Amino acid sequence: MSTALPDRTWTGPSAPERLRLLREAKSIAIVGASDKPARASYFVATYLNSSTTFDLYFINPILAEKGTEILGHRVYASLADLPVVPDLVEVFRKAEDTPGIVEEARAIGAKTVWLQLGIWNEDAAHAAESGGMNMVMDRCVKIEHARFHGGLNLAGFNTGVISSRRQQLDR
Repeated sequence: MSTALPDRTWTGPSAPERLRLLREAKSIAIVGASDKPARASYFVATYLNSSTTFDLYFINPILAEKGTEILGHRVYASLADLPVVPDLVEVFRKAEDTPGIVEEARAIGAKTVWLQLGIWNEDAAHAAESGGMNMVMDRCVKIEHARFHGGLNLAGFNTGVISSRRQQLDR
């Protein structure tokens, strides 16, 4: 029995391939970055900033226009405005926005586009692959990095033993 959703026919990289993509990446651009601590992009950026050696770049045209910084880093209006070509472009935008983001990433020479949890667009995936890029969809860079590097507890996951037995309280 297949666990794939009916509208999902594209197959992404395996766990070892995702690990390779993360190991090869030196820089990550976060498209759709937010300066609001309650947003997933901020939570992920905080983890990446404090627990990895990635060079981080934040993309948000509205925040860039205001001169806002995120975690002490400048915010850029677009991928084309970056001073470097990021190895990995992580996307926190609506699925329908992703084909355009893939095109921007391809135009600047990025190697990988990574769509955050809940984001799936097969047209974007096919465009990335036809442009010679790697594509990951519906996965969290923070969770994947922490999983591969033994830090899921740092990523907000309780990695203790799961048991149906009630814990004994010390009295």
